[in-house]
Amino acid sequence: MWKLKQLIPGDDDDREASLSDEESDGFCSLSYTQRLWVFFLMQRMYAFAACLVGGFACMFLSMIVFLKPIKFAILFTFGNVLAVGSTAFLIGPAQQLNMMFDSTRLYATAAYLGFVVIALISALWIHNKILTILAIICEICALIWYSLSYIPFARRMVSELMVRFCDTEL
Repeated sequence: MWKLKQLIPGDDDDREASLSDEESDGFCSLSYTQRLWVFFLMQRMYAFAACLVGGFACMFLSMIVFLKPIKFAILFTFGNVLAVGSTAFLIGPAQQLNMMFDSTRLYATAAYLGFVVIALISALWIHNKILTILAIICEICALIWYSLSYIPFARRMVSELMVRFCDTEL
């Protein structure tokens, strides 16, 4: 670098200043629409993070009131739905619904949403603690099955492992 500076005639300070100005114009100049798009993406990321953290906080707080199944079911289910719904900020609500009701995960989505509704009905309307706990357990299992549908071959692998571990042949 020192030899290169010696070969180029002119003042070194002017050359460095003009070079840094040209670089900064090329790297940092965004149009108004590009800046607006970056701002929009950042807001979506903040909303995603807020919903995800809020959902996990509700699920964590539900463990505090675990001995009161109705409060537990409400907090846990709300946190669960909030965490799952947070991805709608990343991909958009229409794309989220399209992915949820895709043919590969239609049954998993229906089971998950069904158990969410059953847990809320049994907690808020029926006030049956045993039914509420059973619905929450089924909701967790349905959520795991739904989440596995996004990982290639995960549901098949879990199914095969369950068959191997739970096989009753002697």
